[in-house]
Amino acid sequence: MSDSVYKVIEIIGTSKDSWEDAARMAMITAAKSLRDIRVGEVISQDVHLDGDTVVFLSKIKVSFKYHDEA
Repeated sequence: MSDSVYKVIEIIGTSKDSWEDAARMAMITAAKSLRDIRVGEVISQDVHLDGDTVVFLSKIKVSFKYHDEA
């Protein structure tokens, strides 16, 4: 097994239904452009109002394998 390097970023998913859906959508969307996602850790959950609608926000720390393209 070779040595590996991982990068960590924070992303925020939103949903009108739940924090779980917000987290799920964040990971699904991130997986479309990031290769080798390893872990998603929910680090905070918030809500805000958009007019009369409650919007759930899940902030997630995502780690993925770093690929040197050089």
